[in-house]
Amino acid sequence: MATPDSSPPARKVPEDVHRRRWAVLAVLLCSLLVVVLGNSVLNVAMKTIAAPAPTGLGATQSELEWAINAYTLVFAGILFTAGLLGDRWGRKKVLVFGMTVFGIGSVLASMAGSPAELIAYRALMGFGGAFVMPSTLAIIMNVFERDEQPKAIGIWAGAVGMAIALGPITGGLLLSRFWWGSVFLINVPIVVAAVTAMVLLVPDSRDPRPGRLDPLGVLLSVVGLVLLVYGIIKGGQLADFTVPEVYGTAAGGLLVLALFVLHERRSTHPAMDVRYFRNPAFSAAVSSLALVFFGLMGVTFFMVFYTQSARGFTPLQSGLLMLPLAAAQMIFASRTRIVVQRFGARAVCTGGMLVMAATMAGYALLDTDTPIWVLEVLFLFQGIAMAHITPPATVSIMQSLPREKAGSGSAVNNTFRQIGGALGVAVLGSVLSTTYRDGITGRLDAVPGLTDEARHAAGESIEATLAVAGKLGPAGDGLVAPARDAFVHAMHVTVLGASAFALLGAIVALLFLPPRQAGRGAPGTARPDAEKEQAGAGS
Repeated sequence: MATPDSSPPARKVPEDVHRRRWAVLAVLLCSLLVVVLGNSVLNVAMKTIAAPAPTGLGATQSELEWAINAYTLVFAGILFTAGLLGDRWGRKKVLVFGMTVFGIGSVLASMAGSPAELIAYRALMGFGGAFVMPSTLAIIMNVFERDEQPKAIGIWAGAVGMAIALGPITGGLLLSRFWWGSVFLINVPIVVAAVTAMVLLVPDSRDPRPGRLDPLGVLLSVVGLVLLVYGIIKGGQLADFTVPEVYGTAAGGLLVLALFVLHERRSTHPAMDVRYFRNPAFSAAVSSLALVFFGLMGVTFFMVFYTQSARGFTPLQSGLLMLPLAAAQMIFASRTRIVVQRFGARAVCTGGMLVMAATMAGYALLDTDTPIWVLEVLFLFQGIAMAHITPPATVSIMQSLPREKAGSGSAVNNTFRQIGGALGVAVLGSVLSTTYRDGITGRLDAVPGLTDEARHAAGESIEATLAVAGKLGPAGDGLVAPARDAFVHAMHVTVLGASAFALLGAIVALLFLPPRQAGRGAPGTARPDAEKEQAGAGS
């Protein structure tokens, strides 16, 4: 007969849910895959969308940045509300709703007739995706026991990283056979299959004491982020950050965000509970995720132009080059918990951020004739670094909170990932654009017959310059090599900036994440008060 000391701990997850937990995880990964894929697949299609009609939409670089950021800003802006709605109405219902809206947005985006339409439909996709991401992580916390949560979250994080890398491969395959809109239409059959499986397999859960909604907080966060990102992108487009339209808009965004934080601190029902950030480990984990996605999304934004415009690879070849990044995250993310148990979250996250910083700096080695295996090695180490940052940081965030608050905790986690990614595209894209314009302006000034407007548009990006060169015929051949050289130089400057942000993330992780001795050495060991709350929480 078992003694009380040897008895297994009481199970908090119902038995019927516990038995099908891995099948539920597989369904959640499908929904996660399509949402992340729907964003990352755009990367490889940007060059095609930038091409004039009928091949593409003739989008400028700033319009391409908005096509990405329309998704991420709407996504980030309503994640808090989406998490609260899941806690209030049921995470399964919110998940199915989000997938349906995302599927409708994908169909509309595939049929967009202009860059403005594409930006609007991408915003709709972001609206749907915002209801999916927090629900997947919240459901994981409610179908897995605490001891299995790090493993499940590791698999979840690996799927995120894999989808980010596999998106360009999928896009390349589709663009080799179909029109650019196919990169969005491919989402539809996956959405239909995933929603059907959700209805049959995924259990519902909710917070028995959900918080009230905060429409003013949501409005302030969205307006503040849009103004800030608009100012940054406009500065890169104009290559001048001293214009009132640029610094005034960015400063206005920061002011609105400050009002958002003040409102959240005073609100009795905040969209984002800023009390979470009193825990240094929670704040450090959130900051680490934001900084790592700042670098990742910024680099993947312009890497497609390096491989396709500067090196001449096809979209499919460009996508396949990212396989090491996908493979590394898929292989290492689910096993990171073992390393964390031995060395602690602080050491693993700090080491991962240092490797990420070194990898970012390593992109400065790339030139127009660098052996392609150098890029592959850099992608491999970037994937390994991300696999050792995202899972322990995510577990630290989720296990800091009681189980019934999983929706709002997941919203915080995903919001700062998206904000980091949006700012990465905006800031690093603007640095790239400004530096490129400085390098190519002299050659464009020497081209006879170009109007000032055409010369300004041609200097915004390498793709715009090459388009002008193509229209000039043989007279434009002299622009091709200088455009590629100017782009590579701009890329070198930009990746060094990304490396600096990764180093900042390493410092944050080193100073504020808990050492191995804190708790049991497992990633994200919860504070004692949170664990007590969780012990009494229902699922």
